[in-house]
Amino acid sequence: MKVGFIGLGNVGGKLAKSLLRNEFDLTVRDLDKDITKSFLDLGARVANSAKELAEQVDLIITCLPSPQICAEVMEGTDGILNGLSENKIWLEMSTTDEAEVKRIGKKVIEKKAIPLDGPVSGGCHRAATGNIAIFVGGERTAFEKILPALTVMGRKVLHTGKLGTASVLKVITNYLASVHLVALGEAWTVAKKSNLDLNKAYKGIAVSSGNSFVHETESQVILNGSYNINFTMDLVLKDTGLFDQLAKKLNAPLEISPKVVEIFKDGQKKYGSRAWSSMIVKRMEDLNNVDFRADGFPEELVDNEIEENGYEI
Repeated sequence: MKVGFIGLGNVGGKLAKSLLRNEFDLTVRDLDKDITKSFLDLGARVANSAKELAEQVDLIITCLPSPQICAEVMEGTDGILNGLSENKIWLEMSTTDEAEVKRIGKKVIEKKAIPLDGPVSGGCHRAATGNIAIFVGGERTAFEKILPALTVMGRKVLHTGKLGTASVLKVITNYLASVHLVALGEAWTVAKKSNLDLNKAYKGIAVSSGNSFVHETESQVILNGSYNINFTMDLVLKDTGLFDQLAKKLNAPLEISPKVVEIFKDGQKKYGSRAWSSMIVKRMEDLNNVDFRADGFPEELVDNEIEENGYEI
């Protein structure tokens, strides 16, 4: 199977390298020529346009920063749609809107190709080692056809149902992660002002009913002071906004979600769009004139799990 990958950023680049590491025939495309040069040096081919890439491969993967950018890559004159033909598969691995992936999916089907949405979850450090989780929505037979590629990019792979279901599940999980992160800011504030040993507080939370994946990962770079989670404030606002918009579309009044969006908008205003998302806890540090520093925590997360073949769950 020939695979094409468009969007070699924080997550996409790591997923694409997993494909290369596992000897897939890979063609790539990115606006950053230095990044594509690095992939060329590793043995990948480089396409001159999204259309050219789509013409040359069987599976076209997009992993892009926003639905708007994906639409441009798909629908432009030199876009993917104009390079599609019968039985090719488009896998949208960006975090996107259900309605948007369905809209473009219809155009893919008109080309007699097959659309799938396949967002990932679990942190950039796990994307680097092929240990991230992948949700996939769309035609079951197409999912099974590309499963060999999915199981080298990710550890646990879930077929969620029809096209769009994976995108809905992804924005739900990202919303929950954002809520947990905001709550951690308040939890660390109380721990600090209570003069707790923050190393012991970290361990205590990790073995308690209050534990979360966000605590186990992001609390480490918060306590280090780097905040470097390889995910930025603007991307959280995109994701929380998608969740909030979906709730409104479903006529589902929510209480916490609007407040979380408000908090991250304030964080973006204070620290900038490209600030690490975990810096949202700095609002609490600044408000309370404290810091959450503790010795022994890493500046950046590294996945120490052994890389293994993934599997469907």
